[in-house]
Amino acid sequence: MKLSAWRLALRIARRDALRAKGRSALVVAMVALPVLGVTGADVVFRSADLSPAEHAVRVMGRAAAELEMVERGSAVKQAPDPEKGFSVENPKDKAKDGAAPQYTPAQQRSLDTEPAKLASQLLPAGATLVPERQGPYTAASSADGLLSTRVTEADLNDPVWNGRVDRVKGRAPANDHETAVTPDFLKRSGLKIGDRTAVRGLEATPFTITGVYEYPGDLTATELIAPPGSLVDRLAAAPGASRGPSSGSGEPTTWLVKLPAGVDLDWPKVVELNGHGFTVTSRAVLIDPPARADVPFFAEEDLHGTTVSYFDKTSVVILATVVGMALLEIVLLAGPAFAVGARRSRRQLGLLAAAGGDRANVRAVVLGGGIVLGVTGAAVGLALGVGLVALLRTQAEEYSGRRFGHFALQPLDLAGVLLVGLVTGLLAAVVPAVQASRQDVVSALTGRDSLKPPNRKLAVLGLLMLGGGAALALFGATSGIGNRSLAVLGGSAVAELGMVALTPYLVGLFGRLGRWLSLGPRLALRDSVRHRGRTAPAVAAVMAAVAGSVAVSVYTASFEEQYRREYVAHGPSGAVLLGSGWLSGTDGKLLPQMREAVERSIPDLGPRADVQNVHYKGDCSDGGPCGYISVDLPKEIRCPVLDDDREFGPGEAERILSTDKRCQTDDRRGSPFGSLTAGDAVLLHNLYGVTDPAAGQALAAGKAVVFDARYLKDGKLALNYNEPTDFNVSGGPARKPVRHEVAVDAVLADAVLPAPGQAVISPDTAARLGFTTATSGSVWLPGAAPSDGSQQKADGALARITDRGLLTVERGYQSRAGLITLGLTVFAGLVALGAAGIATGLAAADSQRDLTTLAAVGAEPRIRRSLSGFQCGVIAAMGALLGVVSGIVPGVALRKVEGAANNYPGISPEKLADKALVVFPWPTIAAIVVVLPLLAAALAAVLTRSRITMLRRSG
Repeated sequence: MKLSAWRLALRIARRDALRAKGRSALVVAMVALPVLGVTGADVVFRSADLSPAEHAVRVMGRAAAELEMVERGSAVKQAPDPEKGFSVENPKDKAKDGAAPQYTPAQQRSLDTEPAKLASQLLPAGATLVPERQGPYTAASSADGLLSTRVTEADLNDPVWNGRVDRVKGRAPANDHETAVTPDFLKRSGLKIGDRTAVRGLEATPFTITGVYEYPGDLTATELIAPPGSLVDRLAAAPGASRGPSSGSGEPTTWLVKLPAGVDLDWPKVVELNGHGFTVTSRAVLIDPPARADVPFFAEEDLHGTTVSYFDKTSVVILATVVGMALLEIVLLAGPAFAVGARRSRRQLGLLAAAGGDRANVRAVVLGGGIVLGVTGAAVGLALGVGLVALLRTQAEEYSGRRFGHFALQPLDLAGVLLVGLVTGLLAAVVPAVQASRQDVVSALTGRDSLKPPNRKLAVLGLLMLGGGAALALFGATSGIGNRSLAVLGGSAVAELGMVALTPYLVGLFGRLGRWLSLGPRLALRDSVRHRGRTAPAVAAVMAAVAGSVAVSVYTASFEEQYRREYVAHGPSGAVLLGSGWLSGTDGKLLPQMREAVERSIPDLGPRADVQNVHYKGDCSDGGPCGYISVDLPKEIRCPVLDDDREFGPGEAERILSTDKRCQTDDRRGSPFGSLTAGDAVLLHNLYGVTDPAAGQALAAGKAVVFDARYLKDGKLALNYNEPTDFNVSGGPARKPVRHEVAVDAVLADAVLPAPGQAVISPDTAARLGFTTATSGSVWLPGAAPSDGSQQKADGALARITDRGLLTVERGYQSRAGLITLGLTVFAGLVALGAAGIATGLAAADSQRDLTTLAAVGAEPRIRRSLSGFQCGVIAAMGALLGVVSGIVPGVALRKVEGAANNYPGISPEKLADKALVVFPWPTIAAIVVVLPLLAAALAAVLTRSRITMLRRSG
């Protein structure tokens, strides 16, 4: 066609769009909605995607680099940005048992020299190291009790921190009794600038809050920032405080590096520092990274094939499938709207053909409508998307947890989004345009339909597409055909389009059911079969909407059942647990107060059982060396990979995990306490639900009680324990942990929760074996689960004593579906109902003359309304049935994708089956198939006008 003909077609399409404002607004809204979502997501993604210079500011503020000693005596291989990966090699890890490690000169120098001194020697002259000192997670006083928080030290008056830590309001601390806090700390604590907060262990010297500072890269951080030397070391020296590496005490191992003007840390210098055990984030390297071939870390990664295609990532597969299927659904939903326009403009299009216009001209007019409405919808969606992101930028940043680098509008991206809207409109108008161009001119002028039988070749093609698409989606999800995104998305789309191609033929098959229906439904069904040209796109629209609803229902129902099967109770139903398996020294001293608070808040708890963890030479509470005790299977049924006296070649351990059934066991357990606990018969009853008195008697007699028969051999239980290892000691000869094994008389008891690898002994038995015990919690088993009000009261009482959430009430599995799943299901149902409404409009446009005939022969308004209702109900019923079949394919395929992504060496067959579990929500599907047509029919009957305008019948 010539350009002038297209201008005419677009002008006619624009006038038709303005004349039918309601239909045009519907199409514009359907096109604008996905464009709005895609535009908003693109702007947010691009704005949050930091440039190298912006990322450098987030990491190191105004410094030239950030330097961290990973491990003394080691060598590091890193990506240009170590956040994207690094590996550590230490000769002592490769040395044979008892042999001296073979260190390189750089590694030996790293062992012999203090990290700060070594860094000063290796860095360019004039470099200044600014220590980063992060303390432990502790608690600080709040308006209601205690708040869990991280503590750190930084001189916020030094400009080097600007960009990494930004001032929100107030001022930086000026002395050792002042502190700054993050916005999240201020919000959760209920305090304000000028108030005082005391860190647990330093209650005698509270800090005054002088300012609020935020981390632009982590807006959710709950942190207290004090001047250097005022908090971390004092906190580590407090009675009962942890003194391990996590305490932050001792010499710093991370620094910001300030360099003289004109001096940078280039890639060769970074590699040199790597050889001494440092990772380096250099501003110069981030802005101008080296070639991939020059990065040893990437070379090692490529050698082992550890990179994963972006389009094979599970999250990308799911997102691509959801977006692609949503766009296809919009195309199928908008198609009937264009068909309505083409039907109502049938006489106009017939006049165009009678005046000499060929089929291309007629197609161009209908396609012009797709272009006009598609571009309009895309422009509206684009403007709204950009505007909403700009308006809600602060809320978007807070929701994502980090500030944007800048407000980014990428012209190519936005042009692509506009193209998506245009293509969506065009695709929606293609089928109506082809149908309009093929109509008989005389039939169009007289308002009659030219009836044609269904195309059997098209039906066969549709059947092949349905089967092939389903196979591609399902097999591609798990077997890696091509990349998984294209396999799942392409297969699901091809299957749904195949069902669309089958629709005209299936509509004819549905017509055979008319002989068993009453008069009204029979007339509606036969009318739908006779007018396949309008019925097929209407059924396809309902089918697309129902397919989306069914896919969401299958996916969410499968997830719900997976979580239900994977859930492991912490104790018997209604049990009240105080403790999480391990208590710090401070919390351990506060345990009597906590018990009293719980018993005061929750009535009728019943007898209390105190849980004692069993230790060997220390309990690790002070961060020092300690032993480890485990309850092990007999050697002949134990996974060989767990044997410390065996060495494995490359890939051998993974092969054993994948093939040896002994390694593929489900060892999930419910009790949060350790492998070996000490207690009495009340503990067996309260924590494990054991009711057999013989188990308590055996416990008192010095025997162990186990809950899994696999762990018993000849009436004995194997306990393994290691000699303490001090991981803070660097260098020295490499040696394996010294292990001991002792056999203990044991009995088997039936527990109400899975407890593999767990056993209970008495405190006397623990002392006899040379072990020590430490109280780690308490358990009650009331006759009925406490009320929510009682639990909230107990939580409030505990919050005044400790910052940790240590109280748990076992209430069984709680559904994770929640409001999001309910909202998705309801939204999908509304879309399906809307599609049925569009189908009603299409049917009404075509059957207006039939209704006129009924009125002319004296039919009551009730009959006309019932006919309209049955027409809509029949279309909705056919679309619902076909949509159920189409929706199952993407729902099942996405579950298979997740199942394949969660397959790893050593996973048990039961866990793998749960990950890929597919559940069909039959009640929901039945409601869609039954309720949707009934509701659509009722709405159509109610909304059909009782009085209609009489039209002249032509011909």
